[in-house]
Amino acid sequence: MKNQAPNTAMKISLRADEGSVPSSDEITDETEPPGETDEPPQICSGRKIFFPGVSDELWNSWKWQFQNRITSVKELSKYVPLSAKDILYLEHVTQRYPLSITPYYMSLINTNDENDPVGMQAFPSVREIDGFLQGYDDPLDEKGDSVVAGLVHRYSDRALMVTTNICPMLCRHCTRKRDWNQKGMVHTQEEFNAMFDYIRAHTEIRDVIVSGGDPLSLSTNRLEGILSTLRSIKHVEIIRIGSRFPVVMPQRIDDELCQMLSRYSPVWFNTHFNTVREITPESAAACDRLLRHGIPVNNQSVLLKGVNDSVESQLALCQGLLKIKVRPYYLFQCDEVKGAEHLRTPVEKGIEIIAGMRGHTSGLGIPAFVVDLPDGGGKVPLLPDYIAAINPGSILFKNYRGNLYSYRNPDGQPDKDVSRLSVMPSSAPHVLPGVEA
Repeated sequence: MKNQAPNTAMKISLRADEGSVPSSDEITDETEPPGETDEPPQICSGRKIFFPGVSDELWNSWKWQFQNRITSVKELSKYVPLSAKDILYLEHVTQRYPLSITPYYMSLINTNDENDPVGMQAFPSVREIDGFLQGYDDPLDEKGDSVVAGLVHRYSDRALMVTTNICPMLCRHCTRKRDWNQKGMVHTQEEFNAMFDYIRAHTEIRDVIVSGGDPLSLSTNRLEGILSTLRSIKHVEIIRIGSRFPVVMPQRIDDELCQMLSRYSPVWFNTHFNTVREITPESAAACDRLLRHGIPVNNQSVLLKGVNDSVESQLALCQGLLKIKVRPYYLFQCDEVKGAEHLRTPVEKGIEIIAGMRGHTSGLGIPAFVVDLPDGGGKVPLLPDYIAAINPGSILFKNYRGNLYSYRNPDGQPDKDVSRLSVMPSSAPHVLPGVEA
């Protein structure tokens, strides 16, 4: 049974300039509930406020978390104060792009902040269905590179398995929003067999990424069946799992799962923290559990407007990740996906952030800023330009402080006058000085 919580103070902004909404003929001020007043904000966030009657046993059960997701606007209104008009607006959005938030992730949202970086990733917005609908349903053209249903083969040495479209959390910037209305899709065994047959037949594939939806939505036994089959293919050297469970439902990362994953090493785990606010004792423990079972954890974040689009927020995130032994791997430019334009930043913003981080934190804590190109163009890393000029025999560099330094640059050509001194005839014995042959 879904747990109800008292209304909170968060107000989801629904200004008319935010995008297309139902016409005024459909919704009028008369739809406002009687007696509605503007009350002063109250800070009401966290598990104790939202889910006061839930025992530790239930809260720590990933199955309870999954079964009690918030999946409708009316349910959301139990946790966030929404007017009748708000509800109708957002229901219009969720008809196209559904809603799903785990109780755990809901408990992280500061409901006193309209621009909370956690809430912005979770709550639907009318801007998702703005009149322009810029972008693509399939921005990376995964369909064009799908060799069989569910298997994308773009790069020669690796393949991507989309195992399911089920996710416990529907992040509003998701690149696969197009699949959200295919409720509960899991590929059949016949479809999985076709994927495995293709991988077996293509010996150049040495790296397989198991993705979704979220592959950890599958039962541990079913996921093990996929991993064991992949591990039985001799030329598959590396298995990677892409999952946001450590961030949105860390209860899933239990000993049973970790022990299973450790049997198919090397397994690499890529997760998806976007803000330091998502680093909690629970998410840190989930990552630590993976690491203690020999499973390295990398982070792939997405650059999101208002969420993490500043040097300060990225430094806090990446330094926080290093503290929990998670390597910041990629910072992705938000894809050109329909329904996410309001969360996209200019590409220059990402370059500016990386430049601002350089020199102010360890290189280990600086992710690669990457644009995944449309039409299947693949990933392109972008770096700030530290070269001021290239001259014959030297390069003029600009460091992170903006200071200029001249660096002597070898021309790469061998010195003809002395090269004979460093070349030993092939017939000569290799003798070290002072050592008899």
